[in-house]
Amino acid sequence: MPRTPTRLLTTAPLLTAAALLTATACTAGTPQARKPPVAPTKPSATGSAPAPRALTEAQAQAALVTATDLGEPWAPTQGAATWRDGLLKATTESPECRRLLDALYADDLFGGNTGTRAVTGLDDPLDQAQLRYQVLALNTSDVDRTLTWLKSLPRGCGTFTAVTAHGAVQGVTVREADLPQVGDARQGLRVTLSGETADGDPTVLTMDVAAVRVGDDTIAVSLGGLGDVSPDATRAAVETGVRRLTEIRKSGRAQI
Repeated sequence: MPRTPTRLLTTAPLLTAAALLTATACTAGTPQARKPPVAPTKPSATGSAPAPRALTEAQAQAALVTATDLGEPWAPTQGAATWRDGLLKATTESPECRRLLDALYADDLFGGNTGTRAVTGLDDPLDQAQLRYQVLALNTSDVDRTLTWLKSLPRGCGTFTAVTAHGAVQGVTVREADLPQVGDARQGLRVTLSGETADGDPTVLTMDVAAVRVGDDTIAVSLGGLGDVSPDATRAAVETGVRRLTEIRKSGRAQI
């Protein structure tokens, strides 16, 4: 067998050692890349606070406005006003305008949605006016859709003709009504129905309606009458109602 030259066996380890020293020197002279610090993870906003509890029947009842809140001559209702069936029960050709009339007659802007609901009625015998006040727990998206629909009515149903259940023809006007800047979203309307009785006497029924979303809850107000229907009563009911509902919600959460 041929023998490996001694010189090659001696130099090979030296070359290997030199290569290792060179690699070590290069590594030592090259700055090491630093990893950026990891930002601390912030707690999720959704996990920091419990979801609000659903409005209870007791809370809804406690949030209703009273005759004392509105002052004289308001008093607890004695029953449905006679003008409700005589003038407000009416129909028209336009589906959207008919939907409005049906909602006014039923005192229900939200289409019979189920959920917690408290209702009270008040009468003003001097002006033959009647106020209906409701506190409701409804789906927020459903409420916002209703508010959008109400806002569209002065444009889509600004003026139209309606026929009562007794065949009387009425001219209807729909206008936007100003509301106090309370709650998270709101919409108000003033609806006027003008016509004649069977004896030819003129009739004018004025209806104010308002809906206000307050967090996950909603209040609805309707005020109608044959005399002087002051928008001040509607605004007072909205302001008082939103304040009371907010206070009741806060006190309820504090007890959780």
